[in-house]
Amino acid sequence: MSDVATVIPLDGPPRIRDIYTRAALDSLPIIGGGKRTPTAPDTTYTLSGIRVDRDNLATYAKVTGLRLSDTLPLTYPFTLVFPTVMSLMVSKDFPFAAMGSVHAENVIESFRPIGTSEPLDIAVHAENVREHRKGLLVDVISDVSVGRELVWRQTSTFLSLQKTSLSGGPREAPPADEVPPPPTSTLRVDQKTISRYAAVSGDRNPIHVSSLGAKAFGFPRTIAHGMWSAAAVLGAVDGKIQDRVTYSVRFGKPIVLPAKINVYAERVGTGVGPGQWDVALKHPKKGYPFLTGTLR
Repeated sequence: MSDVATVIPLDGPPRIRDIYTRAALDSLPIIGGGKRTPTAPDTTYTLSGIRVDRDNLATYAKVTGLRLSDTLPLTYPFTLVFPTVMSLMVSKDFPFAAMGSVHAENVIESFRPIGTSEPLDIAVHAENVREHRKGLLVDVISDVSVGRELVWRQTSTFLSLQKTSLSGGPREAPPADEVPPPPTSTLRVDQKTISRYAAVSGDRNPIHVSSLGAKAFGFPRTIAHGMWSAAAVLGAVDGKIQDRVTYSVRFGKPIVLPAKINVYAERVGTGVGPGQWDVALKHPKKGYPFLTGTLR
């Protein structure tokens, strides 16, 4: 992003239905405008005075297994910024089509707990377009502020599968399947759970809610949202996370529904205080990761 960005203030939360219609059209080469410029758009979308819907928050806590309290779960602000993120990703200057892109990594920085009654301001922009062996990567930065105080930031890294100058390089050897160790706990997730998460988060990508949509993008059945898994794994450490924390996750193989999942949470470090954790979700028989993460 350049030093002077164009700020686009939104009057209210974008309508998710309209955004997905635009995303579907943009995935068609002729309608979507064909080849795009592989640079980040020089725009920041802003939205002011957002209030948390208590019913929505309660449903989110139930569907992810997280506690309901007078402060927001670490991952909940994602649901507040998501419509604005999607507005940016369907804009004509975004480097690739939103539909079919892969959420590869996610980093959340929590600077303090956010009260459920606080009015929140959102600012979203994209930066750091770069090549990857499998395509193009871009970071979408979402800031949540209370007044002039930045309280939460998310860096979501999206991958567009395509050929790049790095595509012909040596491939990483896939990790060998291994017998997983005993888990901290287990999770079961099915379509009902993910459909409820789609409704509460606004993320109704067809790969999560439609068998035909999932198959159109190469999946045998619908898959769980990456951000559902990023929230659900925190159930193993709920109440043990520091107020000021960076939560970094890398998404592995998709969770094809329905699924049973091994949950892992391990406290790390010595003399570094509470809240330092490694977390993971793994296949219960083959041991490969669906998600690996750190809380620091």
